[in-house]
Amino acid sequence: MNRCSTTSRYRTVRFGLRACLWALLLVTASSAMAQVYKFTDENGIINYTNVKPSSSKYKLKVIGCYGTCKRKVNWHTVALNTDSYQQLVADLAVEYELDEALLRALIHAESGFNPRATSPKGAQGLMQLMPGTQRDLGVSNAYTAEENLRGGSRYLAQMLNLFEDKTDYALAAYNAGPNAVRNYDGVPPYTETREYIRRIKILHARYRTELNKQNPGSAAITTAASSR
Repeated sequence: MNRCSTTSRYRTVRFGLRACLWALLLVTASSAMAQVYKFTDENGIINYTNVKPSSSKYKLKVIGCYGTCKRKVNWHTVALNTDSYQQLVADLAVEYELDEALLRALIHAESGFNPRATSPKGAQGLMQLMPGTQRDLGVSNAYTAEENLRGGSRYLAQMLNLFEDKTDYALAAYNAGPNAVRNYDGVPPYTETREYIRRIKILHARYRTELNKQNPGSAAITTAASSR
């Protein structure tokens, strides 16, 4: 297991922490996004590892590119995250009749599971909700994970219903707005939106495979939901 330890008491050690993180990122250079696990022990020592530990004391920290960033990312190999908000995402998928794998793929593409993510355009939180959308959905604090995920899930369900369960149209509407989809009678010819759909479809397929591996009994449900 690749692991680094340091303390935050001295500036020289903080520099060591930064170097340690870069070392972990280099170890995972085959993926354009890295994920590491962070744990502070009883002595104030911060530990990082790129290998999922058995201890529940470690917290997943995703480092890299998400949202509409321009960096080149290989979404076929980027590290997946099936741990963060596991039960909440599963419950919301059932509540709003969504494919859990699609919902997790959208969260991954939007924020990299960072609840504090903020885009240059003002989109906020895990599912990158714009202020106007937040008001429409009754989301009072987009940086609260449960509120954001509930609002984003509801909005995705609304877009699927609006565009008769056409996933590409619903994703385009989530990214560019429903009016853009109506105006073009389909996916608008925006480079960002088309890349967004491509990214999520890749992640969707990968999350579906991973979730079915983890819980084979749910495979039929996941497949049925994804055929919307």
